[in-house]
Amino acid sequence: MRPLPVVLGLLAMVVSCGSEPAASPRYTASLTVLEGGGHGPQLCSNIMQSNPPQCSGPDVVGWDWSKAAHESLRGVKWGEYRVVGTWDGARLTLTEPPGAPVKPPEKEEGDVFASACPEPEGGWRPVDRAKATDQDMDAAIGRAKTAEDYANAYVDRLTPLPAHPERLTADDAENYVLNLRFTGDLAGREEWIRELWGGALCLSNAKHTEAELLAIQRDLEDETKSGKIVYSSAGNMANRVEIGVWVADEELKRRLEDRYGADMISIDGMLKPVR
Repeated sequence: MRPLPVVLGLLAMVVSCGSEPAASPRYTASLTVLEGGGHGPQLCSNIMQSNPPQCSGPDVVGWDWSKAAHESLRGVKWGEYRVVGTWDGARLTLTEPPGAPVKPPEKEEGDVFASACPEPEGGWRPVDRAKATDQDMDAAIGRAKTAEDYANAYVDRLTPLPAHPERLTADDAENYVLNLRFTGDLAGREEWIRELWGGALCLSNAKHTEAELLAIQRDLEDETKSGKIVYSSAGNMANRVEIGVWVADEELKRRLEDRYGADMISIDGMLKPVR
């Protein structure tokens, strides 16, 4: 019977170890932290370019301005930092002192505004310079938007243009290709657009209409106003609604993907897990 105390001791160790709470996951971001306007230190997603600046966001718990180099004006304190901490769904609690902001690596995506159509033999050329001005392009895009299957429009810049051109003219026509995307049959679309646009043109297909994506964005307005969603964008090259949140946890992803479809949205967390 002597080994009994040893066995009980081992069982006690197992129970003790099993009762320890799991460590909370940590998150990080390089963002502006600002205090002022009646609130304490908060993370900024969007900053109003006033003097001093203004913003609102989740509180940062454990912040000490005496240990963080910062700017200050009329009672407002702010600076840009790399922060690390735990997230409770509404606040970031620091687990280490703030550091210098980390610049994200540049993405090598190529030219995202490259035309979806292959370059025609002889290169991109206007077919009617008299209808290749900026006003003509606006008119053509306006007509495309009246189609129920309209997805989006963008311009492929073929050569560098002046930094701040007042208006594009027919003399600039060889510098750009108007890209229009639709979800339906493209038959007849070129002739329809050519009535208004004489510059280079590329028509291509997309999976979702602009109306479908804007409807999702409108449906998210209440969650955006409440702060659960930081931003949403429907007019983009990805042809889906891009949704920004503070932490993109699996429960949130599953809820939104079940509601709208995984191919209709993409979700990005501003606070990234510390790996």
